[in-house]
Amino acid sequence: MPVKIRLQRHGKKGKPFYWIVAADARSPRDGKYLEKLGTYNPNVNPAIIDLDLDGSVKWLQNGAQPTDTARAILSYKGVMMKKHLLGGVAKGALTEEQVEEKFQAWLEEKAGRISAKKEGLSKADAKAKAEALAAEKAVNEKRMAAAAEAEAEANAEEVTEEAAEETQEAAPETENTVEEAPAAEETPKAEETPAEESEEEKKEA
Repeated sequence: MPVKIRLQRHGKKGKPFYWIVAADARSPRDGKYLEKLGTYNPNVNPAIIDLDLDGSVKWLQNGAQPTDTARAILSYKGVMMKKHLLGGVAKGALTEEQVEEKFQAWLEEKAGRISAKKEGLSKADAKAKAEALAAEKAVNEKRMAAAAEAEAEANAEEVTEEAAEETQEAAPETENTVEEAPAAEETPKAEETPAEESEEEKKEA
């Protein structure tokens, strides 16, 4: 019976969650399986993989063929590396102690790369947040400047309107003053002097 190591889909729509299983190659993708080897959650970065390492190596040694995606996951977790090292033990080139030592060194190196990736992701996330905050501050400053400018323009318009109203109120008073001025300039007729009266009296006499 041909055996495949493959992914079996679970989870919600848009948020897949996979089981890593050893199953008959003729069975449906999400159908009956022979053994569950682990889980794969791609909804986080980096993805979370929980795998039975020894069980996976055992199935590979018994002739199970992984799919391309399953092979990538097995290689990422070191299953393919351990299978290769155990092949050296079968040929007599390595001892089990050497295999374990080499495999632990590989795991430590892998853990270092993973931690470096996490640090890089956290730094990138922090940088993105800082840039977003700076952009938001710039937008807020522009809005505040625009609001202040609009308020200043509104105040200037109010001042202009008040000045125009004051000018209109003062104009009628000036006109009345101008009209009354000629009347003030009128002088009464000169009264006849006593000298003129005496001359007229003399003529009559």
